[in-house]
Amino acid sequence: MESSILMLDDRTDKATKQMLQKVVERKRKFDAFKFRHLTVLWLTVFLGFSYIYFLYKTIAIPYSYSFAAMFSAFVDQSLNLYAFVVIGGLFGLMNLLKQKKDKAEKEFHALRCEIIDKSKDLWKPKDAWKNRHLVFEMMKKNYDINLYHENK
Repeated sequence: MESSILMLDDRTDKATKQMLQKVVERKRKFDAFKFRHLTVLWLTVFLGFSYIYFLYKTIAIPYSYSFAAMFSAFVDQSLNLYAFVVIGGLFGLMNLLKQKKDKAEKEFHALRCEIIDKSKDLWKPKDAWKNRHLVFEMMKKNYDINLYHENK
C-alpha cells in the first residue's frame, strides 16, 4: 500500500484505504496504457509518412510515365512487403492499445465515482467528515486524482 495512504491514520478506516489504493492502481494502469498508446500512435504516423515519402522518391518520381512500371518497381522490392507488414502491425497494435486504454479509463472513472458517491458513508463520523478534504487534497496532490467532483 502507498505510504501516503498508510499515513492517513484515523482519518479513514482500512476499507477506505483499500479503495483509495485500488483507485491509485487503476490510475497508474490507465496512465501506462495512455503512454503506450501515444508512443505507438506517433511511431505509426512517423513510419507511415516516412514510407510514403520513400515510395514517392523511389517509385513515383522515377516511374511516373507508366502505372505498370510503377507497379513493377513496387513489387520488385521485397522491402515494400516488410514495410507494409510492420506499419500494418503497428496500426493494429495502436488500435488494441486504444481499446485497453479506454477500458482502463472506464474502470478508473467508475471506481473514482463510486468513492465520490459513497463519501458520506466512508467518512461517517463528524470529525472524519470534517477532515475528508485532507484526504481529497492528498489524493489530488500526490496522484492527480480528483475526488471532489465526478466530472473528469
